[in-house]
This record gives sequence, structure tokens and C-alpha cells, in this order.
Amino acid sequence: MPKIKNSPPSLVADWDTLHRVFIRPEDENCRKTLVKYMEQILFGLHDFLNKHVGVTEEISLIKLAEDYTDTKINKNPQKKLADVIKDIIDEIAPRAVNVASPYFIGHMTSAIPFFMVHLKAITAALNQNVIKLETSKVLSILEKQILAKMHRMIFNFDEHFYLAHVQNTETSLGVFTTGGTTANLTALWVARNKSFPPKGTFESIEKNGFFEAMKAHDLERTVVLVSKRGHFSLKKAGGILGLGNQNIIPIDVDSNRSIDLVKLKAKIKALQADKKTKIMAIVGIAGATETGIIDPLPELAEICETQGIHFHVDAAWGGPVLLSEKYSHLLKGIERADSVTIDCHKQFYMPMTSGMVYFKDPKALDQIVYHSRYVNRPGSVDLGIKTLEGSREANSLILDSALKIMGSQGYALMIEHGIETAEQFGKMIEQRPLFQLVTRPQLNILTYRIIPVNMQKKLEAADKKERQKLNAILDDINIKIQRIQREAGKSFVSRTRLKISPDDPYNTVVLRSVIMNPMTTADILTEILGEQESIFHTL
Repeated sequence: MPKIKNSPPSLVADWDTLHRVFIRPEDENCRKTLVKYMEQILFGLHDFLNKHVGVTEEISLIKLAEDYTDTKINKNPQKKLADVIKDIIDEIAPRAVNVASPYFIGHMTSAIPFFMVHLKAITAALNQNVIKLETSKVLSILEKQILAKMHRMIFNFDEHFYLAHVQNTETSLGVFTTGGTTANLTALWVARNKSFPPKGTFESIEKNGFFEAMKAHDLERTVVLVSKRGHFSLKKAGGILGLGNQNIIPIDVDSNRSIDLVKLKAKIKALQADKKTKIMAIVGIAGATETGIIDPLPELAEICETQGIHFHVDAAWGGPVLLSEKYSHLLKGIERADSVTIDCHKQFYMPMTSGMVYFKDPKALDQIVYHSRYVNRPGSVDLGIKTLEGSREANSLILDSALKIMGSQGYALMIEHGIETAEQFGKMIEQRPLFQLVTRPQLNILTYRIIPVNMQKKLEAADKKERQKLNAILDDINIKIQRIQREAGKSFVSRTRLKISPDDPYNTVVLRSVIMNPMTTADILTEILGEQESIFHTL
């Protein structure tokens, strides 16, 4: 971004200018600039993004960083609003990433429906804080309603249950969070507290602390079990909650890339043999971040119910699949979970950032109640009493409105498009001699890699040591292809490392695709593969 020139002397911070800036555009020129760009954003969002965001020219992060080294805050205004907006459009937007492009198929961030910008703007304008009724009123009531709708989507209890709890001030079916990370943290926070009931002089882990909880229950270790495909937010939760992230124990995956039930049962047996160790929770994944794979949820539920272990399902990615009558069966067993995470800014296509966590037991969140003298007082019905976050915007308004605009069928159409297009993409990859499909899509995520035909033959004949050397060469090839394609700016896939087969002693570089943009077509995917082949032939 060009260095800012000295401010004109006319730009002075005083009450007159502050008053003008605070309540309306500064002048007619500012109004025209606002209308020019906001009209494009509000009514032609995707055309605007394709025109202004993410130029194709290559520019290094080091070069970009050189333009952002001024650390002083100016005393007086530097620019008028109109000039600032123009700078954003001309200087910032072209160097951002056009995640709305149908060629952007590398991450769980994609295009949003154009009306989401309207809903976000209205939510910002209302500026409600749903930590308490005094700063939100009807928005808190609406939030409880949408939480009940989502809870019903997951657990599907009878009408009597939801009438009893939808606006019940003494129970909570779930909470909105800033994202999947805090949703998972909240779920494990509740699970941890539930694991340490009062005993003797010990009242609760929240009051007495982790050390006293372990001492009172004669324990030395508390663990959580999850497949190796578990999201890294779970390890963060282990650190924050005092378990230690080494006690978020990864279980190997089977040939289907989901948690290996045989190894899970063996690990449970070994842990339970140590009377000083407690299994606090088992986490099932409904849409792994790297592969999109769903764990065998019914079997995990059976294990947890039999053993009396908290069963949490991380459905940050896959949860909205429940809206599809065609594919909701893939999440069978989620209704038996004790808690479930779902992200709004993923397959509910909401703007960044918003997540949710739901609990089967309407009293589960009583485990984390907090009060204050000035807000969330004892006896009040403020939503902030049972949430990790304090102040929160009313994302519930956006989700509620989006569901009214789209209906479950509208969301189902987008989800089904992603699943079916990913399946089609997998078949396209298999038909190309230069490519290897590594993980088949169960939802709308798949991984693959480029392998020259001559190296495919060498791999087939190689022993383990030689295969590792060949894979190291392939790693370098695939990293280069992914980087060159990314920097060219026309299309984008991400990359990660996975074992090609469960028995491999090492992780190999694979390309990762996430098909969630409803504008992504088979023709576009063909172009992306063609570009990768062209890049390979230039190496």
C-alpha cells in the first residue's frame, strides 16, 4: 500500500468534524463514493469481488510487509471517509483473496450469498449485545428460538420438549460462540466439570480448581480420545482446561480414514486399567477438516453410553448436512451425542465468524454458570450467564434470517451440490494418469496428488525405504505445483500431509480440495486439473 502523505491542514480532529463523521457522510462527495461502492457490494456482490478482489499478479508477502511498517497513530485525521474507502477498494481488496471465486476450492471459506452482506450490515447497525437483555431484548428471545430450532435439527426430540425449553429461562439448549474452536472448548469445559462432581469438602472444579479436583477424586490424569484427524482446537482446549494437550490422545484411523474402533477400544481398556486415569470425553468427527470423513458415530455413541463417557461430536463442518434429506443419514448417531459443535461461517454460509455448541441435556450448561454485579446478576435470565464469551453480536439474527430466506431445502441444494460435485471430481482425478486420488470424498472434501507415470511404477516395486525416498521427491513436486498455482492467482487448492495408507510410517504431501461454492462446476474443476498438469510439465 502506498505510504500515506502528510495530512492536509484542513483535516483536524474537533467536535464539529467528529459530529459530522459520527452521524452521517462528511459531504456530498463522500456520499457519492459510499453509494458507488456500497451499491455494487449490496446488489452485485460477486461481480464486485471478481472485479476488485484478488489480482492475479504475483506479489510476495515480504514486499507487502514493507508497505505496512508505520506504527504511529496520527493525532489528526489523515483522510476523509471517501478517500479511505477508495483506498480499501483500490489498494487492499486487490491484495486480499477472492474466496468467492468458484476456482477457490482449497479451504472451508467460500462465497456467501449476497444477502448475507445486508444481514451483517443490519446486525452491525443494530449493534445489539446479547450478553444480557438490557442490551438486546428481543434479540435474546430470538436467539433462544433459533437455538431450539438447531437443537431440534440435531436431536429431534418431541414437540413437548421444545415447547418446554424454547423460552425457558432456567434451561439452555446451546449457545452461540465466535467459532468452532470456542464451541469445542465450551463442550469440553462442560464435560470436564461434569467429570468432577462434589465429593467431601470438594465442591466443584470451577471453585476449587483442577488440583483439588484431581486430589478429591484420587486421580493423576484426565484424558480425551479423538481420531488423528481431530481438529487442533481440541489440543488448545486441553491446554486451556488444565488437562495438558498431551492428554488429548489421538487414535489411529482405519482404511476408511475414520477412527479405528479396534484401536480405540484397546486404548480405553488400557487407560481404564490405570485407576488414576479418567477418560473425560470421546470426540467423534462429522466432517474432518483435512478429509471430510465422518467417524462411525453410532458405534462411538454405544461405547460412550456403555462406559459413561461424555460423547462430543465435532460437526463444525458436517453439521448442516442434517438439512439434506438425501444425505442426512451420513450423520446417523449424532442425535446420541451429549454435545455437538456446528460452525455458522462454514456450511451455513454466514460471514466470519460464528459458531454454536448444543447439549442434549438442557441443564448441562449449568456447569459453567458465572454471575457479575453489573451484568448477568443472580436471578437474571441473561444469555451471558452460560457462555464463554462476554460481549457478542447477534449472529442469531443472521442465521434466523438466512433460514427464512433459504429454507432447509435451499441449504440442502448447496450441500448436495458440494457432495455430488466432489464425487464427480474424484472420478475425474482417477481418470487422469498423472493423478492419484488419496482420500475419496464422503462429504465434499477430497485429497489427491500428482505422480508421474514412471514414478508410479517405481513405487509399486519399491521397498519401504525406497518408497519413502520416492515420496519425498513427490512431496517436493506437489508443493511446487501448489505454490505456483496459488501465486498465479487464477485458482487455488490447499495442501496437507497424510499417510497414503494407514500402515505408512510417514505423512506424504497431498493436495486438498473443498467443494462448497455452488458456482463451482465440473468444467472449472477440469480447468484446475489442466492447470496443474501444465505446471508439472514446466518443472
